[in-house]
Amino acid sequence: MPYFMRFAALAGTLLWALPSSAADIAEKDYGYPLSNPFEATIATTPPELRPQLPDDSDIRQDDHKVKLRPEREFVLPENFWPVTKMGYRLASQKGKAPLIFIIAGTGAHYSSSHSEYLKKLFYGAGYHVVQMSSPSSYDFMAAASRFATPGFTSDDADDLYRAMQAVRAQHPHLEISDYHLTGYSLGALHAGFISQLDETRRSFNFKRVLLLNPPVNLYTSISNLDRLVQTQVEGIDSSTTFYESVLAKLTNYFVEKGYIDINDALLYDFQQSREQLSDEQMAMLIGTSFRFSAADIAFTSDLINRRGLITPIDYPIDESTSLTPFFKRALQCDFECYVNEQLLPMWRARYGGTDLNQLIRQVSLFAIEDYLKNTDKIAVMHNADDLILGPGDLGFLRRTLGDRLTLYPLGGHCGNLNYRVNSDAMLEFFRG
Repeated sequence: MPYFMRFAALAGTLLWALPSSAADIAEKDYGYPLSNPFEATIATTPPELRPQLPDDSDIRQDDHKVKLRPEREFVLPENFWPVTKMGYRLASQKGKAPLIFIIAGTGAHYSSSHSEYLKKLFYGAGYHVVQMSSPSSYDFMAAASRFATPGFTSDDADDLYRAMQAVRAQHPHLEISDYHLTGYSLGALHAGFISQLDETRRSFNFKRVLLLNPPVNLYTSISNLDRLVQTQVEGIDSSTTFYESVLAKLTNYFVEKGYIDINDALLYDFQQSREQLSDEQMAMLIGTSFRFSAADIAFTSDLINRRGLITPIDYPIDESTSLTPFFKRALQCDFECYVNEQLLPMWRARYGGTDLNQLIRQVSLFAIEDYLKNTDKIAVMHNADDLILGPGDLGFLRRTLGDRLTLYPLGGHCGNLNYRVNSDAMLEFFRG
């Protein structure tokens, strides 16, 4: 059975084989229309099934920057000077209100589409909202990360926590009633570690924390995504690249429509047309997106730390230097390559770590299992057909969270975050 088809079969087995102490949502009661996890991941929710949200023009918001690592100005090439200060977005209510931090997913900027959606959802419900980039994004790595080697989750959470404190310090007049925290995908994993960190540092005393589609075993998740790029796609050979094939389909789609309209509903509408992507093509598209994230991480971490794996240590770089040859080299390094070449050596040198299995336990939800069991402020929302899950992951979540786990039958990886049923459940959780 092809790898991409095993996801759906595995998800179905896990869903029915485990005891139902969590809040399981039956497919017949759910109403989410996309049963293909690849399609859900890419196209998300049909526009008519999304909740009404405020327009950007109705939101009091601004982008801000804060200097956290001044020493980076002396080690980064000129190309990176725009990100020597950490950027974030603040949407503020007119008076006193709860504040919620949103942590973006793998490689994502604070203005990513999922973060923007969540911002509008919570702002419309009366929250101040702060959007934070992922510690695995090149801008956060350059401006806020102490070691610029993302993947050791407790370090990443510590960097985020310091950044969140700096954000609050920049707005002393913002009236805040209490603090909340959420994150999606990798950002959900970070949110769990940040919440545990806050139990001792007590800077925010988070009232509620929601993890949306977190990786359970981080290594399993990145391995799943790495393998998607290896999918065999019909019609792709030495003379026709995958991107040419997808571009041809998009071109035919727009010709048939008679106009070009690129918006957040495009992919859903495209997948309902006769030009729709096959399962193999969708798997490759998702895997390619994450391969670019891996390349960004590998390139930026190597450059900042002067490791010489991708960019020669003494190579002169200024604004006129083309980075394309180095990025092409970085594209040959998937997530597993980055772990083995950069994360593992850094972890061993700094923390005296030994083998990969020890690292996996320290960077995954397993490391905070006791905390997750014993705190009632944290909940998890996940999908049974999520592409990043592996054998045993849902069992771990059930044993650890009990009825604080809500398991949806469909949605792929974060594809149903903007479904109104999920959105209502998120708001209900934070309202208590």
